[in-house]
Amino acid sequence: MIDFSKILFLDIETTSQEKAYDQLNERMQKLWDKKAEQLNRDNPELKPSDIYDRAAIYAEFGKIVCISVGFFNGNRFRLKSFYGNDEKALLDDFAYMLNRYYDYPDAQLCAHNGKEFDFPYIARRMLINGIQIPKVLQVAGKKPWETNFIDTMELWKFGDFKNYTSLDLLCAILDIPTPKDDINGSEVGRVYWQDNDLERIKTYCQKDVLAIAQLMRRFNYLPLITDDCVDYTN
Repeated sequence: MIDFSKILFLDIETTSQEKAYDQLNERMQKLWDKKAEQLNRDNPELKPSDIYDRAAIYAEFGKIVCISVGFFNGNRFRLKSFYGNDEKALLDDFAYMLNRYYDYPDAQLCAHNGKEFDFPYIARRMLINGIQIPKVLQVAGKKPWETNFIDTMELWKFGDFKNYTSLDLLCAILDIPTPKDDINGSEVGRVYWQDNDLERIKTYCQKDVLAIAQLMRRFNYLPLITDDCVDYTN
């Protein structure tokens, strides 16, 4: 039986490094041009500036604006977020939390598509910002089954590596309230750069974390977390 008290559920929200392509320095513009050339193979008429919003999904060209986490404390599920315009500050705070509370061998991090996105993105951005990567995030020298990661998308695949299944779709088929009732990931950049609404992004991110925890409950044939058992600790 899985020990839910040793799992930290998380989700991140990311944006491009700058609001617009023309705000990049010359060196980064040239590097994005090369990346865009690869991405635009099927649409060569598009310019690098036309797809700059896609920079958010690449740790080399994007940044983290919110990390939301959730954890079980008895029958309570607690949510907390690290968010703001200062990426280094929020990553410092997140790293401190991991080092303080999840620095033991069987601590685990859980995210949806976390192995392909959230976990490496966080580690890369920590390295870029000069932050020591906490042990629970380190994978060097570990075999895939030795990492401290749980990926709900991987669990759903049951060994099938062909398809991506969204969190929203899994919630729909497993009768879990949707976390996408306001914005979705593709709108985070607009909400951040145009609306300057970090609180809205934080709320969206926390809904994803709760949904991921609910998925894990379903996968283990456990009852869902009820609204009255969720605490917001910010």
